[in-house]
Amino acid sequence: MVPPCERDTHMKNELWSVTEVLEFFQVEEGLLRDLEEEEIICPACDEGLPTRLFDIRELEKLRIAKILMEEMDVNLSGVEVILQMRQSMIDMRRQFDAILEDLAIQLNETIDKT
Repeated sequence: MVPPCERDTHMKNELWSVTEVLEFFQVEEGLLRDLEEEEIICPACDEGLPTRLFDIRELEKLRIAKILMEEMDVNLSGVEVILQMRQSMIDMRRQFDAILEDLAIQLNETIDKT
């Protein structure tokens, strides 16, 4: 298996094992379990897999949770709220971008008609 530090993060479908996650992010397994118990991160669900695996989206949440907890002394509940707010902001940004794109199309169509 390729060590996590040599991975290309644009490979969104790649799954990381618990061992790889613990080594790469330098976190204790207890933190990983706490985040899973609070449903802040969720391993990939595949009954055919013998171990818990994490995709890039979950790793990004772990990265942010680690920063919040270690550098800003945020507790698990705070991490959960912050990550939910972050996701809401990302979703709103996508909606806003779609609205702007529609407006640009309508404006171009109006200009083309004149």
